[in-house]
Amino acid sequence: MRRCVSGVMTAALWASIVQAESIKSPEGPQPIQLASADLTVSIRPVVRPSEEMYRVSEERSARFQAWLGDFRARAQAQGILPGTLDRALAGLAYDKDIIKRDRNQAEFTKPIWDYLDAAVSDRRVADGRAGLERHAAVLTRIEAQYSVEKEVVAAIWGLETSFGTFRGSDQTIRSLATLAFDARRAEFFETQLIAALRIIQAGDVSPATMVGSWAGAMGHTQFMPTSFLDHAVDFDGDGRRDIWADDPTDALASTAAYLARHGWTKGQPWGVEVQLPAGFDFAAARRDYTLLPSDWAALGVVAWDGQPLTDHGQAAILLPAGGEGVALMVFENFRVIEQYNGADAYVIGIGHLSDRLAGRAAFQAEWPRGDRALSFAEKKELQLRLTEAGFDTQGIDGRTGPNTTEAVRAYQLAQGLLPDGYASAPLLERLR
Repeated sequence: MRRCVSGVMTAALWASIVQAESIKSPEGPQPIQLASADLTVSIRPVVRPSEEMYRVSEERSARFQAWLGDFRARAQAQGILPGTLDRALAGLAYDKDIIKRDRNQAEFTKPIWDYLDAAVSDRRVADGRAGLERHAAVLTRIEAQYSVEKEVVAAIWGLETSFGTFRGSDQTIRSLATLAFDARRAEFFETQLIAALRIIQAGDVSPATMVGSWAGAMGHTQFMPTSFLDHAVDFDGDGRRDIWADDPTDALASTAAYLARHGWTKGQPWGVEVQLPAGFDFAAARRDYTLLPSDWAALGVVAWDGQPLTDHGQAAILLPAGGEGVALMVFENFRVIEQYNGADAYVIGIGHLSDRLAGRAAFQAEWPRGDRALSFAEKKELQLRLTEAGFDTQGIDGRTGPNTTEAVRAYQLAQGLLPDGYASAPLLERLR
């Protein structure tokens, strides 16, 4: 479960999609060709490491080993046995490539429509339907046990690891130890490292078998270690909560358990595409303003077929690409998926893929494909300029969450613009 910038993809999430899409060829791994200048491959000769580079590397490795010694004491104080530490930390080395990947992810962004093109591709939908058929019996049992639709569980499986075909091969302990040693999010990753050691100590998996993404997410549906401890289940009854095995049973059941414990309501949509009436008050399109669908219908907000939506519960209007793109009416189940991953793009990807797996239609409205996503640096500039203009974004972090959206909306209202809260390149140009 990864955290991502709302409405766009970080490099980690985009990589998980394109890598998973790339490995399904019967002829073996095939490269994905992206029509983007964001991805380039250098053909220059590799520079030989200098003496200075070797020295810095040796110093960092020495500091990492010293940190490991201190960490062992902290881990033992939290109940990790010496034998567990010996098995898990033996021969552990600092992995500089993990830090490179961590540093690079914030700079890579894609607009939501590019994300959805990959996340809900025709091939992924076909693979998902095949997976639903192949695992029909166990998914039916899981749905009955946890009251979470099998298509939603399958959608998470499909988006996280392309239905188990790309689960990651990085050693989890090494990744987490490297990230815990690094200063950027040391406390978070040390907590995850302790949790991973508890999993090993409980006998669910060996250190060698505990593999996953470079950031520590594991198994078919990419649980972080703390989420595993809180939500993983032994659904097949073999005495281990095994989310790493080729058999996805425990992983799929654990995902359903996670959603159920966060309040999933069976039968309620995550969201539905809607039509907005002429003259719609875009200031009402905000997550903290909710009405029953029948009340929205009274204001002219209806389903794409022109019919009012059923009153499944309170719902808000979400405009993931502003007033020119798809408009969604989102329900409480949208918030539940957010607990798995907080990016709007991810939640919409899961929801829309689950709809397609269930036989429902693709989105009908057009996305503003002529727009481009703001870079990380541009989003920080936008936040800074908005705040300096008197529209406080509550932080300059390059993440376009609800505070930035509301600051954009306030600026748009003050300028007589369409108040859809959409942080776009033209808006940044206007602020400049």
